[in-house]
Amino acid sequence: MPKYAYRALNREGKQQFGIMVADTQALALNDVRSLGLFPTHIKEATRADERRALRQGKGGLNEFYFGGVKTKEIVVMTRQLSTLIDAGLPLLRCINVLIAQLKASKMRDILREVSADIQGGSTFAEALSKHPKQFDRLYVNMVRAGEVGGMLEVVLQRLAIFMERRQALKRRVRSAMIYPSAVVFIAMGIVAFLLAKVVPVFAEIFEEFGAELPAPTQFLVNAGDFVLYKWWLVISVVCWIAIIIKLMTKSKQVKHVFDRAILRIPLVGDLIVKVSVARFARTLGTLITSGVPILQALKITRETISNEVVQNTVDKVYDSVQDGGTIAAPLDESKVFPAMVVNMIDVGEETGALDSMLMKVADIYDAEVEAAVDNMLSLMEPMIIIVLGGIIGFIVISLYLPIFSLGDAISGT
Repeated sequence: MPKYAYRALNREGKQQFGIMVADTQALALNDVRSLGLFPTHIKEATRADERRALRQGKGGLNEFYFGGVKTKEIVVMTRQLSTLIDAGLPLLRCINVLIAQLKASKMRDILREVSADIQGGSTFAEALSKHPKQFDRLYVNMVRAGEVGGMLEVVLQRLAIFMERRQALKRRVRSAMIYPSAVVFIAMGIVAFLLAKVVPVFAEIFEEFGAELPAPTQFLVNAGDFVLYKWWLVISVVCWIAIIIKLMTKSKQVKHVFDRAILRIPLVGDLIVKVSVARFARTLGTLITSGVPILQALKITRETISNEVVQNTVDKVYDSVQDGGTIAAPLDESKVFPAMVVNMIDVGEETGALDSMLMKVADIYDAEVEAAVDNMLSLMEPMIIIVLGGIIGFIVISLYLPIFSLGDAISGT
């Protein structure tokens, strides 16, 4: 398809230069106008024009920006694109409208490449698949199903809702961990300060009197010396432990054992199961509702789950469906998914309303996750206070124990 180089003025009156792919010069002129620009010159592009456009940021004019594409940007773009398509505008025109209203960003560059690919004959899904970091398999496959089924605007709306709920769940879990993490971090700093600055002062006083230190106090003095003079060793050990754990979890067998052990931890295991169930139901239900084939939907759903044990369960579901079986049977055999979830999915399969039943399960378990996070946080707070209080109390008592024997030491001198 021919390429045309254009010069145009933007709404601020600044000149822009770029390359447009179109069948004819007239169509290229219309596409430039659809970007919200006012073309002043257009001609067939030479290689020099293409190199100039590449240097200027694929059509922009020396635009600089930092960072990648945030999930929020993708959600907003998806909603706007759905609204424009629903209004009756052609897909290419919709994308060009979005490009025109975006500031210099990675998202605008991606949309420009998507627009050029569509003009070159690619489908929307094929164009998006060239950017896997921003648009994962779930996004691309749902768009492909929407294009084939002729309901792209509906699928995009579902995608936006799905992504918003997934992000809300992540934010809920992360925000719940901010407070205990901050408390632990601050407490570790206080303990390190006491060991490095306060304990050595007391140690010098005790040494001057030549009194024999009680075992807890001697342990505290040794710990203070270690923190003060061998802090680098602590950091090295922590780093090496993190590296070893990272390398071990790359092994499928080790990760399976590790993930199964996590599921047996009280509170934490229950929370992981609920998060996995909510993600499984939401993803699979959204894909099926959007027209993605069930086997393909199960493959995509597996990739959204991080726990190896739950992933293996989804693999068994895939094999069961492939052999003509049900989804509920392997879920029941796994003993990972709660009985209520299995029964609801079983009813959904029998009544032919699997997609709506999965969405109900997702709604229920999103609420369950919120309740589980609140419960875990409410239990963690007193536990953290008790543990930190015990550590600080041990330090204080260890420092004051020798005072009781200082009288004997003084009289002896």
